[in-house]
Amino acid sequence: MIKTDKEYQEAKKRLLSEKKSLEGQHAKLKAAGLNTDQIHLALDPLASFSLQLEEEIQEYENLMRGYFEDIINLKGIGRQLIALRIAKGLKQNELAARLGVKEPQVSRDETNEYFGASVEKIGSS
Repeated sequence: MIKTDKEYQEAKKRLLSEKKSLEGQHAKLKAAGLNTDQIHLALDPLASFSLQLEEEIQEYENLMRGYFEDIINLKGIGRQLIALRIAKGLKQNELAARLGVKEPQVSRDETNEYFGASVEKIGSS
């Protein structure tokens, strides 16, 4: 899950790089005489990574627009808290200031998707 604008920008650059790499690999394999099925078999793992990255980028863009899934149960509540922060347009440092903690604490909590955080801590978010 992409959690910050910096991660988002890095993911977009990485995706562009991965797509160029895939195109280059495809051309090399085709030039080597491999047929379409063989090329797909060779490149599917790389293409899978690109698709996952595209999904993460799309998820972050949707969150920035305020589109996120409804909370059904407490499973995944950490991801939902992160999604709500992004949807509200809050940066990690802004949330930290509101909570009266340092930004690295918010970053650690989000990296762990708030696993093990107390109800008091989550409630103050």
